[in-house]
Amino acid sequence: MTTVRSSGVAHYFDVGFRDLVRKGGLAGPDMLASGYHVRPRVAEEAFVSHPGLFELMSGVDTVDELRIMVRANLDRGVDWIKVLATERAGTADTDPRKQVYSEAELRAVVDEAAARGIPVQAHAHGEEGALAAVRAGVRSIEHGTYLSDEALRLMKEKGAYFVPTYTIVEDLTQPGGDFDVPALTLRGRHMLPRLGRAVRRAHELGVKLVTGADTSYGPNSLTRIAAEVAAFVELGLSPAEALRAATLTAAELLGRENAIGVLEPGFEADLVAVEGNPLVDPRALQDPLLVVSNGRVAVDRLDFAKEGREKTKAPSQ
Repeated sequence: MTTVRSSGVAHYFDVGFRDLVRKGGLAGPDMLASGYHVRPRVAEEAFVSHPGLFELMSGVDTVDELRIMVRANLDRGVDWIKVLATERAGTADTDPRKQVYSEAELRAVVDEAAARGIPVQAHAHGEEGALAAVRAGVRSIEHGTYLSDEALRLMKEKGAYFVPTYTIVEDLTQPGGDFDVPALTLRGRHMLPRLGRAVRRAHELGVKLVTGADTSYGPNSLTRIAAEVAAFVELGLSPAEALRAATLTAAELLGRENAIGVLEPGFEADLVAVEGNPLVDPRALQDPLLVVSNGRVAVDRLDFAKEGREKTKAPSQ
């Protein structure tokens, strides 16, 4: 797609990438940067970027320490803050259901970010951590594998968005990809039907669903936003609803609904062209033939379009 929200990278790569695109040095997607993931054990690279934070190397565990880490990200000009509300699923020695920070601690993160007008996304597979994060005022829940109706109804009430990243949990169950560990394969088989149930119930209850990939998008990655759109359809959304989850609703989540998400005069010239009709077959999105970002052509494969091939065929003798 043409606008991307990062969810934690080393050395503020996302901030630099964002600025490079904005300056016209690269025909890439608009990047909304999150900097370093705020969690009890922050990535070691963070202390190379912020040597003055060396006292946090032993952990980010208190309200004051959380505020310090959030401010460090904000000082580097991030667009979002990402915080760990439950443990990760993609590491074999953690339990994704386990709550990490309390509601009060998460509220400190939200308040610190809000003071500079920055929203917060919360990594939360487990019920308790998700409830605490939504009550604390986060804008979105990422993953949400074990969300109950109570949590989903609260998200509906608070206007929190749900980014289930279904295909990355599916990736756990498959060989190759970003996660290829036997213990995680077994975990994924347990998680996937539960996440599918959470997505279906969120749809039934009217929670705003947004596509996300939670992947490096590298050459070995198995998941893409296009695959998430197709998965949403398999989970009960109509093709139009699934497409909105990747465009209009995603733009709302990002606070950019007045600039992106639709093709209308006055909006940014961001578009992806595909050969088929994604409202008939969402899998058509998996083969983009043209990508335009901010009016600049980033990818042009139109010569491979079926109609283009037919037009260029030499007449028979």
